[in-house]
Amino acid sequence: MSETANKTRKPIGKTFLKANFDSNRELDELMLQFLEYLEVERGASPYTIRNYAFYLKRFDQWYTRSSPPGDIRKLDLPIIRKYRLFLSRFVDDRGRSLSRVTQSYHAIALRSWLKWLVRHGYDVIAPDNIELPKVQSRSLKFLPREEVERLLSQPSISNIRGLRDKAILEVLFSTGLRVSELVGLNRASIDLKRREFGVIGKGGRARVVFLSKRASSWTERYLGARVDHFKPLFIRFAKWKVEPPAGGEAVRLTVRTVQRIVERYARAAHLSVRITPHGLRHSFATDLLSAGAGIREVQEMLGHKNIATTQIYTHITNPQLRNVHETFHGKS
Repeated sequence: MSETANKTRKPIGKTFLKANFDSNRELDELMLQFLEYLEVERGASPYTIRNYAFYLKRFDQWYTRSSPPGDIRKLDLPIIRKYRLFLSRFVDDRGRSLSRVTQSYHAIALRSWLKWLVRHGYDVIAPDNIELPKVQSRSLKFLPREEVERLLSQPSISNIRGLRDKAILEVLFSTGLRVSELVGLNRASIDLKRREFGVIGKGGRARVVFLSKRASSWTERYLGARVDHFKPLFIRFAKWKVEPPAGGEAVRLTVRTVQRIVERYARAAHLSVRITPHGLRHSFATDLLSAGAGIREVQEMLGHKNIATTQIYTHITNPQLRNVHETFHGKS
């Protein structure tokens, strides 16, 4: 394997690849090439690539055991049905099964890989012949404005961690950022005077993000309390035995850490729904639409590729629907 290929495979982890993929096997090598395509051509995040790698490796392990030697050209609908049955009945060592959503993710990853194989001239089953499991729509969790305020008031601002957490909550609600976009922010990328900055979202799509005056003010207070020169905007604070390397990437907050921060303050605020960072993104969108913002503008601010994704909010936030209901319901 070339040095260039090794470099492009770094985001999902050399250890993971070495332990799970064998480039001497055709099936593994085709999967690795597809993962590299996701990174280089599609601009997928390391998190997305890691998930695709996990789902495809599970298929690889099952297919190799079920139909040795696992020739992808022999994959057909009866084998696909057996794999779907395997996923439906799967139980891990801790007794946990796969949800319908997770089963769907496995099928999506398999279809995406097969589409890539077709485009590269491989004689495989038509990807569109693989149906996706029907998934029950999940409820859209967001907070009314008064509960947002209660959540934002939870961090103690008497110490640096509290100021950091306060800034995180304010920025999440002010911008509607995805949590992966938030943790990727650097100090130099934020213009607090203009209260705006650029981010690269899903699929490598760039957009401009705006900060409220309050979010900008709290971010400035948080940065003013820091005495380090580390590059990341949001970092963990600890007594380091060894000074982190220049740049401070080692102390950048992770997605999971931010999720735990939001969960902790959500519990303390005794909210009516279980909220996550993505729930604050929903709250950002519904707050804008409820105040009269246009659906196209909200689509741009959220970084949605398709307007249909943004339209999930409109049945909740469209005040005209409520007016129609109150005007005509029960009047026949």
